[in-house]
Amino acid sequence: MGINDFVAKSARPLPVIILADVSGSMSADGKIEALNQALKDMIESFAQEGRMNAEIQLGLITFGESVTQHLLLSPAHSIKAFSRLDASGRTPMGAAFDLVTELLEDKELIPSRAYRPVVILVSDGHPTDEIRRPFERLVSSERSQKVTRLALAIGSDADLNFLQEFTNDLEAPLFQANDARDIRNFFQAVTMSVCARSRSVKPNESVKIEYLPGDDDDLLELGF
Repeated sequence: MGINDFVAKSARPLPVIILADVSGSMSADGKIEALNQALKDMIESFAQEGRMNAEIQLGLITFGESVTQHLLLSPAHSIKAFSRLDASGRTPMGAAFDLVTELLEDKELIPSRAYRPVVILVSDGHPTDEIRRPFERLVSSERSQKVTRLALAIGSDADLNFLQEFTNDLEAPLFQANDARDIRNFFQAVTMSVCARSRSVKPNESVKIEYLPGDDDDLLELGF
């Protein structure tokens, strides 16, 4: 058995699932463009991480015109292409919660040996479907209740109260993005945190997210 086979067999999955709002309002002020670039950068960074201890896996669920598994949960190093997101439709966040709960409860997709998954919610508006029951299922189901939940509120129209309720990491309160740079910076900070977890001898433990909004002068400033 070669070293690559050994690594593949011994590394435990560290799943990261992003719930991305792609409603029509995300088309304004460069938001969807910033999100596309941030996701590409995250995939590239995750793909370069070693897999001796933990193998970062990434999945992407979008909610807008429909709720879609835009990127099936897969080892990051095996993701060869990323289709850009387009913004249209409403904000069916509740249906996205139902889908992510279904994935988290699937023991074939996420085996019991996996490290604690991370679910990241990104939204610039208010849900347009029924959200309370889907959210309660997400936070109370056998396996999904154990995940780390993070949230990014984009712009002044985001539902800050609910997004704050969504988060459950004491080291990571609700993050807010006021321009396109902040979206990129948030994803960079989360990427660094997840990569640090994957290298740790205890990947189930949280790593503080060092989010510095407005700290990248090379990016175009677009106020929301």
